Amino acid sequence: MRVIANIAQWSVFTFGLMLLIVQLVAYELGNWLGRTRKADGEVEGVGAVVGSMLALLAFVLALTLSFASTRFTERRAGTLAEANAIGTAWLRARAIGGPHGSEIARLLEQYTQVRLDFIRATRESLAIGQDNQQTNALQSEIWQHTTAIVQDHPDPVSASLMAAVNDVFDMTMSERFAYELRLPPQIFWLLMLMILLGMSGLGYQLGLKARSLRILVTLLCIVWTLVIVDILDLASARLGSFRTDIAATLG
Repeated sequence: MRVIANIAQWSVFTFGLMLLIVQLVAYELGNWLGRTRKADGEVEGVGAVVGSMLALLAFVLALTLSFASTRFTERRAGTLAEANAIGTAWLRARAIGGPHGSEIARLLEQYTQVRLDFIRATRESLAIGQDNQQTNALQSEIWQHTTAIVQDHPDPVSASLMAAVNDVFDMTMSERFAYELRLPPQIFWLLMLMILLGMSGLGYQLGLKARSLRILVTLLCIVWTLVIVDILDLASARLGSFRTDIAATLG
């Protein structure tokens, strides 16, 4: 799975092209095998099996696409929630003022930039680990100043600041988890196996009829390829063109 992800990270187009070629090869092998056999009433039974395989493949693709879309939505919603939490904590720190409040507001501005760098980072970027370390360090500093405010002024105002800062840290942890959650390798390889079996079975069925229909089959393979590429892209946080929008954070 990591090799596939590396290829897709380097070029989604290359991954899609490889997937398309593999499907066409599987179809041609099945078609060649079908042409070497005599039908003898086998076509009807093979057609029923192939139809069932392709229908099951379409069903699994739909479920997987739904899973990938949900992961993308969670990342986008998490980014917005984290941005709102940071904004709320920053406003409360500015309202409290004083040395500690002003320092918390300043640290939160740095914190925002670090979180932006985390979201923008690519899959293999070394900056991800550095961003996490900076995030942890900033959280420690922010919490020290928050603790000082609460200890010096144990009132509802300081309590509200502490709650806001805690929400920021919680949202950050949720966002980290959302970015690490990917499409399980077992599901991905199951899709690959089902596609290869489906295309080879379709080729075998048409081979029994001494037909090829290469243009239509190529169009079908292109559609399967586009769907799988979109699934892989949506399910992966740092892959391809489906990336989390940071416009809300920048605002």
